Amino acid sequence: MAQRADGQCVTTTDLPGLPAPKRGKVRDVYDLGETLLIVATDRLSAYDWVLSPGIPGKGKILNQLSNFWFEKVAGIVAHHLLATEVDDFPAELAPHREQLVGRSVLVRKARVVPFECVARGYLAGSGYREYMASQSVCALPLPQGLLRASKLPEPIFTPATKAEEGHDENVSFEVMVQGTGDELAETLRSLTLELYSHGADFAAERGMILADTKFEFGYEVGGSREEGQLMLIDEVLTPDSSRYWDRVGWTPGTEPISFDKQFVRNWLDTTDWDKNSPPPRLPKEVVEGTLSRYKEAFQRITGREPILD
Repeated sequence: MAQRADGQCVTTTDLPGLPAPKRGKVRDVYDLGETLLIVATDRLSAYDWVLSPGIPGKGKILNQLSNFWFEKVAGIVAHHLLATEVDDFPAELAPHREQLVGRSVLVRKARVVPFECVARGYLAGSGYREYMASQSVCALPLPQGLLRASKLPEPIFTPATKAEEGHDENVSFEVMVQGTGDELAETLRSLTLELYSHGADFAAERGMILADTKFEFGYEVGGSREEGQLMLIDEVLTPDSSRYWDRVGWTPGTEPISFDKQFVRNWLDTTDWDKNSPPPRLPKEVVEGTLSRYKEAFQRITGREPILD
């Protein structure tokens, strides 16, 4: 397990006796046969690059926040979580308790729907850039005169393709229909907008704006439930998969105070990095600033402190 000398930054897991993991940008996934073990590391990605150094404790914060949201939305859609506490994991994982506690979950296997399901309530990121070029987002026309961070007349569904490498690509709903069929596409659009509205209302009560977010879905493979049940998978409403802004001071046309990776992106944009070669190393103040924002997001949303010990 690669980590800082203080033991708090886990960027790579090593679990002897288990199959080699599939390593994503920030998570390590172990195939246990009938289930998957997902470990949230402290790696941080931006512009499709994994940055260095990691953010100490980030994996635990996001894992615990995602688990909080999975519980909150369980009445809306089934999800993949089987166990969130190491004590409830299979005995074969007990020797790895120290590495897994607070940052891992046991989940059902799923056949993943090959589209990211994005809901936008505000104009930001790639949606803003696309609007400036075409006055639309994913082929959905929007009113004239919107500014960066403007609230949209109503939340919109803007799917994206899932890329194994490189950038995901925003696509129209019609393209998604071609890939999934009418019924599934309509179901995913409805679920995505309902989940977004639920999260946005909850965040608003805590003085935060949920500007946009992405969800991933899959069909259960095997297990005790009905074969092929549609499930919410991956992570839910975390600062890695969502844009959270402070409602205080939010003004269309300006860059909002954010509790997500935008802080890191903003710093990267001040450098001469071309986004095609290896990125610059994050300075201490950017690492600490990122961690403080993730912690504050967790505290404001859940009303408690993340468990980082």
